[in-house]
Amino acid sequence: MTEKELIQKCESGEIGFVRLQITDINGMLKNVEVPARMLPTILEKGAMFDGSSIDGFVRIEESDMYLRPDLSTFAFLPWDNCQGKTIRLICDVYKPDGTPFEGDPRYVLKRVIQRAKSMGFETYAGPEPEFFIVKRDHDRGKPIGAFLDTGSYFDLLPVDGGEEVRKQIVLSLQEMGFEVEAAHHEVAPSQHEIDFRYTDILKTADNIQTFKWVVKTIAIADGFHATFMPKPFSGVNGSGMHIHMSLFSDGNNAFYDSSKDHGLSQTALSFVGGIISHAKEITAVTNPTINSYKRLTPGYEAPVNISWALGNRSAMIRIPSTRGEGTRLEFRSPDPTCNPYLALALTLAAGLDGVEKRIDPPNPVDENIFKMKGSRRKELMIENLPGTLINALEFTRNSEFVKSTLGDHIFNTFVRSKEGEWSEFCASVTDWEISKYLELY
Repeated sequence: MTEKELIQKCESGEIGFVRLQITDINGMLKNVEVPARMLPTILEKGAMFDGSSIDGFVRIEESDMYLRPDLSTFAFLPWDNCQGKTIRLICDVYKPDGTPFEGDPRYVLKRVIQRAKSMGFETYAGPEPEFFIVKRDHDRGKPIGAFLDTGSYFDLLPVDGGEEVRKQIVLSLQEMGFEVEAAHHEVAPSQHEIDFRYTDILKTADNIQTFKWVVKTIAIADGFHATFMPKPFSGVNGSGMHIHMSLFSDGNNAFYDSSKDHGLSQTALSFVGGIISHAKEITAVTNPTINSYKRLTPGYEAPVNISWALGNRSAMIRIPSTRGEGTRLEFRSPDPTCNPYLALALTLAAGLDGVEKRIDPPNPVDENIFKMKGSRRKELMIENLPGTLINALEFTRNSEFVKSTLGDHIFNTFVRSKEGEWSEFCASVTDWEISKYLELY
């Protein structure tokens, strides 16, 4: 969609409203809706907004910020059937002097993409976001914390209670330009996964934010609630967001080398080595909530061990069997509560650091790590990911790599926010404590 075409659609009345969207540091999607007649001015000058009102942006005395739409993110909202439809445009955030705002998560990812380009690489990624669909209390407008169905992996009606909702989500995504590749019930009851096409890494981050928004919107419209909370239920698998990633150079997959063992180039090995060497430092960003670490526990297929493997799904990084143009790695520890711009920026930056420094990964692990004894894990020097948010924050807080990648503004704001979240959690009395101790003591 060119600027001229977009303005013509506004002037003809085909477009009635425009939603200008950004993402805050905690990964929350924000937007302001403006009449379509305002779009020509916004495209020329930007749309001013109060940056001090967005969590983690700026102080009130320096609050004037500007939104500049990225026309490549144009999409009609599929649930808006009125004459004069509403469109969505994702924006970049700028300061009054015309320079990019260093606290904009999308800008952080753009910086790392530029670093990759300076090294001769184009970067591609694809996510596998999982989520739960549960019932909704219509009187209170709140989700009901109970399973909607008893389905498991690849199940269908009648045991898959969310099949029709999932179908409507897929149709809406396709109307917005997504190339959906698969949709199915996941392992846990009421759990689902929808996979969409691998593409350049910035578009992937934009797509993740759009995906979560569409999933929640359609679920509400159908009378349900969709949650990306990593572990809403005890005793079953949690929701992850595996990230597939690869580098291309001169039109060829830089991870593939037919002359090397397993068809993996030195670039691929070093990229894996970089992620492994920085894994503990970036976990607070890829798994940023208290609840994230309820998923990262042994016994529920979540990778808690810092390792890599060829096809072995018990490792933190897996190399799927496809070779040639499809050669890629799968980073399995992130979950869908992460800010995708920051998580992808740090994952890419860690891999690039490995390529620059030629970091060799440890040997791949072919055994099932989930069933491996402690002595064997010690023998293979397999370490654990941090077990709690505060533990992960300790590694992040002391990481010059994370700080230099995110920039001072986001780094300091993120750490401060998560320390506050941990303090709030520690001061709270949980239902588990009440049931465990109230009568006993």
